[in-house]
Amino acid sequence: MDAVIQGIQLFQKGGLVMYILLLCSIFVVYTGIERLLFFRKMDSGRRFAAAYYAHLKGGQEEAGFQMARRHQGDLARILTEALDPSVANGGAVSDFCDIQSGIAIAKLREHLYYLNIIVTMAPLLGLLGTISGMIRSFSVFNLESGQAVAITGGVGEALIATAMGLCVAILALVIHAAFMQWLDHIITDMELCFSALELRLRSYGRKGSDPA
Repeated sequence: MDAVIQGIQLFQKGGLVMYILLLCSIFVVYTGIERLLFFRKMDSGRRFAAAYYAHLKGGQEEAGFQMARRHQGDLARILTEALDPSVANGGAVSDFCDIQSGIAIAKLREHLYYLNIIVTMAPLLGLLGTISGMIRSFSVFNLESGQAVAITGGVGEALIATAMGLCVAILALVIHAAFMQWLDHIITDMELCFSALELRLRSYGRKGSDPA
């Protein structure tokens, strides 16, 4: 209990900037949870992509197409819709996959840009809080009063804002990097499956038609 009280007291001594950094940290955690749930829902998975690619490379088109119809996620949905007669008969499978994958990737990127902003902004806010705290500590009033202890103590309290800013920035950076890596895997899976589908359709001599 004492540790909690001391933590609250240190937080309050950090100044107004600490409340802004607290809001930033809450937003980072919320964004991480929201993106995690969304990515898990929209990602068909690397196993699905590898299995689909293996089916098409092995000439088992029907097995691959049926697997895509049963699977969830954006990649499986795009592969299924790409073989719809309204798309296939128009010879626009490649264009359809490019457009739909672009839309899906844009949705996955939502809110990640804000994490990138916080990575840059949080340390600057912490530095701002530290500078303002040091200005208060080295005020003329303290110097004239000869309060050396108060000055050094005030500097230590001012550094709390910098530490808080760095912690928030590190958290945002880790979450942002993890989701960008996940997104790169999804893009790679899409390119793998789309290339296999395109090559298979060409091998039938009817680009965009359903070989099934």
